[in-house]
Amino acid sequence: MKNSCLTVLFAVATIALTATGCHKKAAAAPPPAPKPAVATSAPAASTPASRPAPAAERTVASTPPSRYPTAKQQARIDELLARIEDAYFDYDKHTLRPDAIKALQADSTELRDIISQYPDYKLTIEGHCDERGSEEYNRALGDARAQSAKDYLVGVGISTNQLAVVSYGKDKPVCSDHDETCWQKNRRIHIVAQATN
Repeated sequence: MKNSCLTVLFAVATIALTATGCHKKAAAAPPPAPKPAVATSAPAASTPASRPAPAAERTVASTPPSRYPTAKQQARIDELLARIEDAYFDYDKHTLRPDAIKALQADSTELRDIISQYPDYKLTIEGHCDERGSEEYNRALGDARAQSAKDYLVGVGISTNQLAVVSYGKDKPVCSDHDETCWQKNRRIHIVAQATN
């Protein structure tokens, strides 16, 4: 009797497992093939094929803007820097004279408008002195002259972070005669673009 109960239980378990196994196989059957598409006169924009465009737009939008000017804009900056004349100073002075302000004023607004778009682009304002005085004194005076020009350019809206100052004192004269006409040419500031990496 025990054997017949076990046999019945075994038979019931086998049937249950078989039924369950068949049920899973039926559920795993592949879906029916899609119906063939019928051409309609609906606009192409409503079809699913137009969906990849927004993903492409997101890729373009996530690309950060360049932090340096294009070659065309760099050429324009170079042109402006060449036109901005050196600003000259009186003997032993670092305040901007009216003619120095005029020299800086000429193209500084357009220069500001271009470089403000490129925060990593920087300019250096060089301060220079004539040959008279000690090396140490002329370094300090050249620095004060460059700082005066920087303050002016910051006043017109160029970011202080984009302007560096350096003093060459009397080390880089543009004229080597020993008279006032030559010395006047050496008491100046000069603006250059910093080299990019």
